[in-house]
Amino acid sequence: MSRAFVFPGQGAQTIGMGRALAETYPAAKAVFDEVDAALGEKLSALIWDGDISVLTMTENAQPALMATSIAALRALEGEGLGLDQASFVAGHSLGEYSALCAAGALSLSDTARLLKIRGRAMQEAVPVGIGAMAALLGLDFATATAVAQEAAQGEVCQAANDNDPAQVVVSGHKAAVERALEIAKAKGAKRAILLPVSAPFHCQLMQPAAQVMAEALAAVPIARPRLPVVVNVRAEAVTEPDRIADLLVAQVTGAVRWRESVLWMQTAGVTEFWEIGAGKALSGMIRRIAPEATSRAIGSPEDIAALKA
Repeated sequence: MSRAFVFPGQGAQTIGMGRALAETYPAAKAVFDEVDAALGEKLSALIWDGDISVLTMTENAQPALMATSIAALRALEGEGLGLDQASFVAGHSLGEYSALCAAGALSLSDTARLLKIRGRAMQEAVPVGIGAMAALLGLDFATATAVAQEAAQGEVCQAANDNDPAQVVVSGHKAAVERALEIAKAKGAKRAILLPVSAPFHCQLMQPAAQVMAEALAAVPIARPRLPVVVNVRAEAVTEPDRIADLLVAQVTGAVRWRESVLWMQTAGVTEFWEIGAGKALSGMIRRIAPEATSRAIGSPEDIAALKA
């Protein structure tokens, strides 16, 4: 049996996430302490006792979700259930940084700082109200891509997240994304809904953020990961440090090919997926992509106890 550790993306954040891990496992608490020190702020206080609207700000949510994932991983390692139990790591959007940190390609402090920069750059790339994202439910990726192309009409509208066989997210100019909602319904989408996001991620409007990340990543050492990382923009495993940096830059404007990534891992022999960190969104997607595989979410001491049992 082959296993993959996967790491969630934005949207999984909740106030209080990771607190029980930190209270139960000193190694998990040390993760939050190191992230606080790296950022020069008490992000942990925001995560555990803050305002959800502040935590949801992209520059906060991204390092916070990564910290929670790595805290859960450190807790697992304390129980002898660490990365030696896995064949691959992967993450959804910002979760790719968590995966790289887990695999030792990036240090925890560097990962926290990069995600703070990434979140801020993505937020600042497009003025609020100019862009939008929408989920098209019940359409496959090819149909959703055609919808986006038809809706663009000279503006940006791209298929941004290929999440599972019946959920694709489009991103771009607000008017174009709103046109995509109507076109998608006409093409048989079960639902087409605007998402409550602050910027149009994973489309060409994010090019200013990609340039910021190219500079930030050039200044950070990237090591060869301890095990292969299945990357969003290629939907295949990568281990070369030079390629990792380039693909992280491409990821800012490129599509998150999550459905294909899961299928690639399944073809490579993965039969079990562990979602490490906050929420259960990836586990739900994986069940729809690869129903014969098993998936479980691990984000609390209770989850780890159930896993041991």
